[in-house]
Amino acid sequence: MTNGKRKWTRAFGLLIALAMVAAACGDGGTTDTATPDTTAAAEEEAVSVDPTACNIDPPAEPVTINLLGWGFAATEFYAAELAKCDDVENITTAIELPDYTTAVESVRLGLAAGGDSPWDIIHVTNPEATEFGSAGWLLPLDDLIDKYRDEYNLDDIPQSAWDGAKIDGKLLGVPVIGDSQIIAYRSDLFADLGLEVPVTYDEIIAACGVLADVDGIIIPFAIDFSADWAIEIEFLAAIRSFGGDYLNADNTPSFNSPEGVAALNKMKELGDACMGDAYLAYGYEAGAVGVENGTVAFTSMWATGMDLMSDPDATDFADVISYAPAAAATPGGLLGGTAWHNYYAIPATTTNDPDLIFRAIMEMADAVSQTEGAQFGVVTRLAVTDGVPTLLAVNTTINEGVGPYEPNPAIILVQTALWAVLPLIISGDMTAQDGLDAAADAYIAEATTQGFLP
Repeated sequence: MTNGKRKWTRAFGLLIALAMVAAACGDGGTTDTATPDTTAAAEEEAVSVDPTACNIDPPAEPVTINLLGWGFAATEFYAAELAKCDDVENITTAIELPDYTTAVESVRLGLAAGGDSPWDIIHVTNPEATEFGSAGWLLPLDDLIDKYRDEYNLDDIPQSAWDGAKIDGKLLGVPVIGDSQIIAYRSDLFADLGLEVPVTYDEIIAACGVLADVDGIIIPFAIDFSADWAIEIEFLAAIRSFGGDYLNADNTPSFNSPEGVAALNKMKELGDACMGDAYLAYGYEAGAVGVENGTVAFTSMWATGMDLMSDPDATDFADVISYAPAAAATPGGLLGGTAWHNYYAIPATTTNDPDLIFRAIMEMADAVSQTEGAQFGVVTRLAVTDGVPTLLAVNTTINEGVGPYEPNPAIILVQTALWAVLPLIISGDMTAQDGLDAAADAYIAEATTQGFLP
């Protein structure tokens, strides 16, 4: 027996077998005096296994499993699931959940120089999986996934979710949390004003014109243009909604195309109409807080940031805040929300047994954990259909939206080039065409140096 769950399965099978033997023998059958003791032992073993616990066989020597991620409601839940492994003899967990920027920069600093990894499990999303995986910092998990596929029913997670962390044909992370940009809105305001929930950016702009006159509303609609990386994420959604993309098949830039220019001009039009000069003050978190306190009518937000919106202790509007899929940047375009997944990955230079670490990941995110975790965030297992109120909006956006970042390491160079110019375009200090052309020149120079272009 390799673990507690297998023990439970064998014990359950033994109970069934013994029951069949007893039924076949009837009252007149010969009783084996050892049978009651065996049955009692099996029952005791079966009862002793708690499916919500960390069911890992104790390692022979003491092990500390270190996890680094960033904190929000869902990741805090899964961190608590991992902490249950502290109850296993010889296992101690150490968990760090700073903010996103701190976590990602810590990984870069901790792994770039080589040497042993300070962590055994790191939290990544699609772009970090591409960046860290392309650098060789993440351990391929294919063999472990195959080994534990049946035990943890890993086929219940769709292949598209796994593929978001697939580099050079190797799977580098376990997808646990699904996410996308969606719309959170005050349904009472929309009903009172006879407004439909917008499905395009033009409809958002029109709604802002009506909602701006509502008492107490400071910002009709908030979208995150507060930072270079946030604008870039929205640009990916907008350019793909317009039918464009970042790169051509040969890694030459296509983001400075007419579709890219149209996407950025529409983004700026949206920001000017709905937020004006206040756009720098409204990141995703601030937009969500604004809806919660009644100063923002609706917002584009990450679904994982909605945990307080349904909490009557946190907002007076918990019963009227509703959710809708992301709007399309252009009529008839793809919905302007990315397909985003949060993964748990193993650094290639971990000093602990990768098999043990993988088991710990699966114990924190098995079917039982994800069923409970669905109340904190969208999960990746198809069998879990009940959960957070954003579930339908997220799944619709993922299915009908612009998809994930391409798992191409050259995308990192595109992002770096865009970060330098997008804030200047949104502020009006550069035109969309001039800014994107400058970013294309910077990308070409760096991509050529790094061998992505001849």
